[in-house]
Amino acid sequence: MTLKTKRHANALETISLIVPEKHIAIFEQALNTVCPTVGIFEENEDKNLWRLEGIKDTGYGDKELNSSITLAGGLTQFFPEIQKHSTETEGWLAKTYESFPAQKVGNMFIIRGTHLNDPITSSRVVLTLDAGVAFGSGEHGSTRGCLIALEKIAYKKPRKILDLGCGSGILAMAAAALFHKKVLAVDIEPWSVRAARENVKRNKLGNFVHCEVGNGWLTPSIRKQAPYDLVFANILARPLCKMARNLARNLQPEGIAILSGLLVSQTAMVLSAHQKQGLKLEDKVTQGHWATLILKKPREK
Repeated sequence: MTLKTKRHANALETISLIVPEKHIAIFEQALNTVCPTVGIFEENEDKNLWRLEGIKDTGYGDKELNSSITLAGGLTQFFPEIQKHSTETEGWLAKTYESFPAQKVGNMFIIRGTHLNDPITSSRVVLTLDAGVAFGSGEHGSTRGCLIALEKIAYKKPRKILDLGCGSGILAMAAAALFHKKVLAVDIEPWSVRAARENVKRNKLGNFVHCEVGNGWLTPSIRKQAPYDLVFANILARPLCKMARNLARNLQPEGIAILSGLLVSQTAMVLSAHQKQGLKLEDKVTQGHWATLILKKPREK
């Protein structure tokens, strides 16, 4: 999942789409091309329809956004009506802050916005993110699922860790803070990497997390540092399927992969692609309509 660091000094607008549940992930990714934050709300339970709302500066990236939504429509053969309306900047930020209190995730993590000033006394790992632009803040079911999955495999104490498609950097930071090991965090979007670097600096994890722009498994530094004990890939179902072979090749024997960004209905498809490469299902975490898979590479006989 990705995040953009563009600040909201200008007038804002909300872009709304109503889509079936099975198409949420693809249209969410389309909105994320230009929107710093995207919300997902149930619109009609009986018809299984969901409303996606993206917030962006008025007029910013309109051509790119239309192209992304058109592409998503081509992939899904579903073409939603695009609705736009102006959004008051201060009101939206205030609403965002109000809806982003400190969040406990699982038994190990607390996610806090930068707008919270009260001191924390907790034995949990505390991660601070900018609520004004945060996507990958721990609110999304896929992010929460990955953090809970990380908690489940914490006893394995991985040494070489990769966050593929790092977005805000939240998973890389969680692993670095938990294990005190170096983590390579890579995303294809430069603005996402800039945001991740800011978050890493904000959480004083610069000695552990290295963020860089890269194109998945083709990234030279990823290939150079392989194989890995732990790989996060919180992206989309179809890209996960396409990368299954490379993931299996770049995992250590008994290495763990935490995969998310997929709907519960897409679980079988993603799992099948990875089982064909010899990976085994260790566990599954479900958060609402989102699933997270914990896969393991068996030791060679």
